[in-house]
Amino acid sequence: MAFWRSIAFSALLLLLIHGAHCFYLPGVAPQDFQKGDLLQVKVNKLTSVKTQLPYTYYSLPYCSPAKIQDSAENLGEVLRGDRIENSLYAFKMREPQLCNVVCNRKLDAKSAKEFKEKINDEYRVNMILDNLPLVVPIKRSDMDSTVYQLGFHVGLKGQYSGSKEEKFFIHNHLAFTVKYHRDMQTESARIVGFEVKPFSVKHEYEGKWDEKTRLTTCDPHAKHTVVNSNTPQEVEENQEIIFTYDVEFQESDVKWASRWDAYLLMNDDQIHWFSIVNSLMIVLFLSGMVAMIMLRTLYRDISKYNELETQEEAQEETGWKLVHGDVFRPPQNSDLLCVYVGTGVQFFGMILVTMIFAMLGFLSPSNRGGLMTAMLLLWVFMGLFAGYASTRLYKMFKGSEWKKIALRTAILFPASVSAIFAVLNTLIWGQKSSGAVPFGTMFALIFLWFGISVPLVFVGSYVGFKKPAIESPVKTNKIPRQIPEQAWYMNSAFSVLIGGILPFGAVFIELFFILTSIWLNQFYYIFGFLFLVFIILIITCAEITIVLCYFQLCSEDYLWWWRSYLTSGSSALYLFLYATFYFFTKLEITKLVSAILYFGYMLIASYSFFVVTGTIGFYACFWFTRLIYSSVKID
Repeated sequence: MAFWRSIAFSALLLLLIHGAHCFYLPGVAPQDFQKGDLLQVKVNKLTSVKTQLPYTYYSLPYCSPAKIQDSAENLGEVLRGDRIENSLYAFKMREPQLCNVVCNRKLDAKSAKEFKEKINDEYRVNMILDNLPLVVPIKRSDMDSTVYQLGFHVGLKGQYSGSKEEKFFIHNHLAFTVKYHRDMQTESARIVGFEVKPFSVKHEYEGKWDEKTRLTTCDPHAKHTVVNSNTPQEVEENQEIIFTYDVEFQESDVKWASRWDAYLLMNDDQIHWFSIVNSLMIVLFLSGMVAMIMLRTLYRDISKYNELETQEEAQEETGWKLVHGDVFRPPQNSDLLCVYVGTGVQFFGMILVTMIFAMLGFLSPSNRGGLMTAMLLLWVFMGLFAGYASTRLYKMFKGSEWKKIALRTAILFPASVSAIFAVLNTLIWGQKSSGAVPFGTMFALIFLWFGISVPLVFVGSYVGFKKPAIESPVKTNKIPRQIPEQAWYMNSAFSVLIGGILPFGAVFIELFFILTSIWLNQFYYIFGFLFLVFIILIITCAEITIVLCYFQLCSEDYLWWWRSYLTSGSSALYLFLYATFYFFTKLEITKLVSAILYFGYMLIASYSFFVVTGTIGFYACFWFTRLIYSSVKID
């Protein structure tokens, strides 16, 4: 029996190892296409890095089918503003087409204005074929490689030669390239690439327009094909725009399992390794300080305290032992501290599990919205641990009303984030953007919160309160001891602000890539690097808090509870300041609503970072103080 158990365990490990190299969720199978099979292109949202406000494809007067059908979207997709719909772009597998006419549009004043606004704000059109996003290949001049831009621009601004007047031109001709990998045995093929080259062409034809009209500017029979934008299509009222497309099929050596590699190709590996090395140097520096304190100073302190023989010597206590009767005295606003610690545990659990699943390939970009959906669901279910952690600490502080602390843990953080989110969502809704969360989705979020998360917090609190209270290693005096006047560098505000610099320093390089992927519409899928940085962040937060906590206790200041939380938590302040710097140096946002959205979401991110790092620092300091005071003999 033991033999078969070991075999089963080994098989499970092998499956996990295989999963680490796999991008696709279990159950997502590749689709095989035979020659002549219909390929239906779907359209997604219009996006712009200048406004950060997504819009549906058909918010512009593009060619539309008789009935527009929405594809089923998960929770994460809706929150990201994705709106996937059918389109008139359709072609047959491995059958090239030239100059296919989609439709003919005559612009009125309103339509022309809408197109101009989107071109001016540099909006891009996003399309999908067989779950692959459309990309524009761009050759890099500085090196022999190709980068891929997600989606193509609605149009461009320019001037005719000899004129200073700026005109708007629309990309109305799309030259698609579908790359496929063929199975030599079955002759079936799988799609491994979907690229486009957009052109602006003022199409011409003879006679009156009807369905059978042949273009003179794009006619495969006359060998007239679109190869440049030398005669561009202007966007003005009463202008006639004809939308056309070509399709070319290219056989590729890229296999289906690797088709996302080009999208996720990172040319900045060296910078990421520099980020890891930079973070490790900070950790080694802090570890040296902690080792010095633990192995030399603390060992010397404990040996000295335990070797005191006479009563006179015992009365001459100095340093951190002097405050043993006050060090475990409950702090002011202890209830709020319990709530924040519980929330931090909830966040920590969500981040840890999400990263593990992401590294194993379960949250690939092929599963649009999967990452956000997973984070939301994990947040909800981690409420169990939030309730348990907050109530355990609450009971240690001799609290008895566990239901009150459970309710505050379940409500405080989500309510403050929801208030900010509601304001931002109202602004997005006012801009008629697809990024506005619909009523149905809002109801689903409220149900997740009150229907699942809140009950789980109460269950965790009930279990935590039933456990015996955590006993302090030393007794607390009835009368609090007076804290002596502190040196300027031991001032609580100065100490807290200094404590946040190193944790932020350990992650700020990786933070640049995260902000770039979020706000500049790029993929982020280097979760291995991110997990390493997260581990380094945990160690840095713990070590800096322990070091500063030791100095604080040595100066006879026993009010360490809140300071331990704020010391590492203050790194969130530097995160927000860095986000402000990033806004003014890297982004081109000019609209007020877009700026409010950016700072609103970064405020939520910084608040979340504060809760996580603060909780890590608190538990490190909690463990440290219990360890040192349980190591000395105290009468």
